[in-house]
Amino acid sequence: MRFHHSPMKKNMMKKKNTKQFYTRLAVLAVTAVLAVVAVVQPFAKPANADTYDDQIKVLQSQIDSYNSKASDLAAQADTLNNKIAELQNQQSQLQAQINLTTAKSNELKAQIAANEAKIKEQSTALAQTLSNLYYSQQTSTLDILMNSNSVSDYVDKTTQQDSLQQQISASVDQITAIKKQLESQKAQVDQLLATQQAQQDQLTATQQQQQDLLAQTQGQEANYQALVTQSNAQIASLKAQQAAANAAKQKQYNGKITAGDPNHGGYPAYLDNAPQDSLIDPWGMYNRECVSYAAWKVQQTYGNMPYWGGSSGGGGVVPSGSAKYWVGKAQINGIPYGTTPKVGSVAVMTSGTYGHVAWVQQVNGSQIYVSQYNWGMTGQYSEMWIDSAAFQYYLYFGEWK
Repeated sequence: MRFHHSPMKKNMMKKKNTKQFYTRLAVLAVTAVLAVVAVVQPFAKPANADTYDDQIKVLQSQIDSYNSKASDLAAQADTLNNKIAELQNQQSQLQAQINLTTAKSNELKAQIAANEAKIKEQSTALAQTLSNLYYSQQTSTLDILMNSNSVSDYVDKTTQQDSLQQQISASVDQITAIKKQLESQKAQVDQLLATQQAQQDQLTATQQQQQDLLAQTQGQEANYQALVTQSNAQIASLKAQQAAANAAKQKQYNGKITAGDPNHGGYPAYLDNAPQDSLIDPWGMYNRECVSYAAWKVQQTYGNMPYWGGSSGGGGVVPSGSAKYWVGKAQINGIPYGTTPKVGSVAVMTSGTYGHVAWVQQVNGSQIYVSQYNWGMTGQYSEMWIDSAAFQYYLYFGEWK
């Protein structure tokens, strides 16, 4: 039996079918969108850079630059100190020479004064002798003969006059020569003294310039050291925020911390015994950080840990392998990851300043047991049971081909 529907009823059925079609189409569309979101979401979240981490990178770069400049200025200060010491030594030697020259000058002055006193003492006797000689020269030979008792007496008087004349001439010549010699020596000594004093003045001026430059250099070095201190204080503040974020996660997800393996999971002794952040490991990470430990566990277990640290620069290696970027790095390198914890995977927490990574050792339902470094931001090794939801992602290095 065939049933015939009226046109009105046919229209109602057609509208109903159309409505169902569009409803199904809308459901399919929503399902497709959710599927796309489910695929895109794991990739989108890690791409959002945390402002704290950016600040850390900037601050660390500034610290390296400040330390480099402070080191250069310290080297300059050492050089200036050496130059100043050298100038002081030269000045001491020159002062000793000046002292000797001054003593020589004073000695010559004393000799000149003594010579002048000697001339003064002899001046009276010399004047009398000259007067007698002059008188004798004015007397004629006849007068001398008349006043002489004999020819022999005459000869004696004439010889005496010649002798006195020769003595006077020799004395005058000697005194004149000594005077010229002493004056010449004194002029030379005075010239040497003037030259040495000019050298000393120049050395003093140079030394003062070096002292001023040293003070300026030391002042600049102190400024850079102050900037280093300020930047380190900012980093300490950011680390404190990360520690607070970790503590909040621990409380929220019932984390139970223990000291764990006394051998610290086999972490290399040279990295474990050194002060935190004082060494760079083979993957570009600072020692005793969570990323350094996780990188070592991956390498030890699977032998395929990529280099996820920093790049070489003027101040050395500047690690940039913060834990929160590991999912993005895994995506770039084609390393499988997901939200399900597995033994031998790396758990990744993206919250806080740096994020955090840990090595998954056991899985018990929703609970996982992990080993890690630096959970409390003090560079210490620890182990803990915690809800797997505390970590956003898990990296499967063992499945990477």
